[in-house]
Amino acid sequence: MSSSNWVQHQRDTERKRREASRAAGESERERLRTEAESWREGAWDREGKQDLAEARAREVQWLNDDLRARLVALQTLLSATLATDDTIDIARLKVSPTTPQFDAGGLDRPLQRPASLTTLRALVPGAKQRHADAMEQFHADEQARERELAARRAAHEQDVAAIRDQAAAQDAEVDAFAAAYAAGEPDAVVTYSSMVLAASRYPHDFPQQHKVAYVPESRQLVVETDVPPIAVVPEQAEYRYVKSKDEIAAKAMPAAQRRKLYASVVAQVALRTVHELFEADRGGHLESIVVNGHVDAVDPRTGQPIRPCLVTLRTTRDVFDGLDLGHVEPEACLRGLSASVSKSPAELTPVRPVLEFSMVDHRFVEEADVLSGLDQRANLMELTPGEFEALITNLFERMGLETRMTQASRDGGVDCVAFDPRPIFGGKVVIQAKRYKHTVGVSAVRDLFGTMQNEGASKGILVTTSGYGKASFEFAEGKPLELLSGSNLLYLLEEHAGMEAKIEPPDDWVDPAEDVG
Repeated sequence: MSSSNWVQHQRDTERKRREASRAAGESERERLRTEAESWREGAWDREGKQDLAEARAREVQWLNDDLRARLVALQTLLSATLATDDTIDIARLKVSPTTPQFDAGGLDRPLQRPASLTTLRALVPGAKQRHADAMEQFHADEQARERELAARRAAHEQDVAAIRDQAAAQDAEVDAFAAAYAAGEPDAVVTYSSMVLAASRYPHDFPQQHKVAYVPESRQLVVETDVPPIAVVPEQAEYRYVKSKDEIAAKAMPAAQRRKLYASVVAQVALRTVHELFEADRGGHLESIVVNGHVDAVDPRTGQPIRPCLVTLRTTRDVFDGLDLGHVEPEACLRGLSASVSKSPAELTPVRPVLEFSMVDHRFVEEADVLSGLDQRANLMELTPGEFEALITNLFERMGLETRMTQASRDGGVDCVAFDPRPIFGGKVVIQAKRYKHTVGVSAVRDLFGTMQNEGASKGILVTTSGYGKASFEFAEGKPLELLSGSNLLYLLEEHAGMEAKIEPPDDWVDPAEDVG
């Protein structure tokens, strides 16, 4: 079973569990309804009417119990996962092959040998010939039995060997996957993280689709996850039996209460996703996580399908480990993490993702094809300083900024001041681009912020061919700074400048020591 198949297998297993849970609930509801209907049809006497009322009461009790259970599940989405160890034990993916027992089909029992001729029977004319013929047929049949038994035994041994070979191949693949994950190989980190999310147990009517990417330069995991629509929050607050009408009536949940619970659900999904990924990261490959929570919906204005982002956050392990998730208020916790949360999730009011998933290098996206012809692409690390400067200037001009070069950067990068011509949202922008092999240190981010303040700019953009560490993200949090990694740069070049590039530093490349860390 391949790594991607493991993820799909877990998704299928979880989907079947949910379907079974939903089917069991619907079956019980139907049983109670049928029971009540049978009493109603025969309720002509006083005793029958009493039985009908009791049957309806049982149905109402079940409905209210089910409703309360659903509400509790929604209110405890986050706390429910805290007692669970979300780590995936890769070794448990190995199989213990079950081989079938050999079935001889009765061929293991020798045929019955013809009876020997007695002295008297041998005197009967033709008896000796008949006995000789019978013995010849017996030996022929016995030899055929032994050949068929041997053939059946050989086929069984072949089947057993095939099963064991298949198990050994899977175990070898598990070992290879475990080694790749331990080494922090991007596709293995993506697969492992996808397995963690696929194994998470949500209520049966929750979507559980994820896209995962990994930026090894920053040790940053980027997740686009589906949050459920508001339909997961019941419209009913309580059920009751109206005896005079012989009907079960529902009391509606106040609209404001329903919207509030839905906002909490969205917040809990985001926090739960980050918690499960950090907790399961026993390999220590994740320093920061970005989560964008989208919902599949229909725009009520156009009737067209839309997929707004309702919550987005980026946080580091150190910050997240300092939270006591068992006692936080989810929405307040997200605000403390500087997350962007929809002002009205029920109305599908979107927020801008802190990092667009499509900007992450799609070579690391689950199920995405590896781009062909990489050797034909321009290597950004082999451009001259002038070529790199022109490239970055052209890129941001294509993105709608009016750029003006300043001075040459001491590290061979690009420093420029640009202007966003849009009214209200526009203004002066400081852009710095650095060609680095290793992680850019937080000092470069601090320098950008200082330059931005000195220039009186409204925003600073730092783009690098490598990535950033947690200290950089923590410093940039809450500030008008945009940190773009090498994978983001490749995406922007292809999307806005029509250029397919690659980033492969030469072996002798040396980063400026003062900015690396």
